[in-house]
Amino acid sequence: QVQLVESGGGLVQAGGSLRLSCSAAGRTVAGLNLGWFRQAPGKEREFVGYIRWDFERTYYADSVEGRFTISRDNAKNMWYLQMDSLQPEGTAVYYCVAGEVFATSAGAFRYWGQGTQVTVSS
Repeated sequence: QVQLVESGGGLVQAGGSLRLSCSAAGRTVAGLNLGWFRQAPGKEREFVGYIRWDFERTYYADSVEGRFTISRDNAKNMWYLQMDSLQPEGTAVYYCVAGEVFATSAGAFRYWGQGTQVTVSS
């Protein structure tokens, strides 16, 4: 059984930064693509970005490109989402994900965390 646990969510003012962490237990994340999704109130779950298993590439949604950065530490079985220049539209529950497929759809990722709330005040 693989378990993912997010941490680092909270309340931040517009223009501020937050760093989310995801810790995996039950298997090594080496060889997996690791990413993040988010879901705002009343909206569908949205792809944020992911980092490839080989560290070669990162992919981001256009809405966060240049402001969010994903990194990973296979030795710690963890990955991170650095969020800068946050705006109120970034308010959402953020989920960390892991899987074997290169894709931006939610169904492509086998493993999901329980989510952490990020609230950006204006």
